[in-house]
Amino acid sequence: MAVLPICITGEPVLHTVASEVSTVDDELRTLVADMVETMHAAPGVGLAAPQVGIGKRLFVWSWTDEDGVESSGVAINPTLWIAPLPIDEVTEDDEEGCLSIPGPREALIRSQAAILEATGLDGERFRIEATGWLARIFQHEYDHLDGILYADRLDHREWKSIEKAIKKARYGRPGLTWTPGVDDVDA
Repeated sequence: MAVLPICITGEPVLHTVASEVSTVDDELRTLVADMVETMHAAPGVGLAAPQVGIGKRLFVWSWTDEDGVESSGVAINPTLWIAPLPIDEVTEDDEEGCLSIPGPREALIRSQAAILEATGLDGERFRIEATGWLARIFQHEYDHLDGILYADRLDHREWKSIEKAIKKARYGRPGLTWTPGVDDVDA
């Protein structure tokens, strides 16, 4: 297993719709193991293949809820259904960040419920009904597969704040990555 470099916003693979995974094989299993190691080293709760420069429809996640219940896995060629967005005002509890936009975090309203259907490493389809933060994680990672970063979903004011941070850090151009445990970034 290896910790992989994480692409930073501006890298074209992050802004492009990912392709379907055609085969679950040893090469894919190695990629998944490397992605899991990278996610934990970052540290993060999810990581999509485009974030490590691979334009494939695949993400991993690992999250422990407030009751100590862990959820982790891999989603290959996922489909995601989400409940209608709440009409609530955004709060600190809605704050989100991204390993591909190191540093800034902004509040983003996401659906409180989602259903994930995907293929696992065993080649079998599975279904997870998620609520709360797990639903948020699925939505965030699924967006990466469609070339969407969380900043793309922000209201204008919050988006301008992220844009300012991206410019200040000199991100937003191709070729930029950071490696967890090697590079000093505020992920």
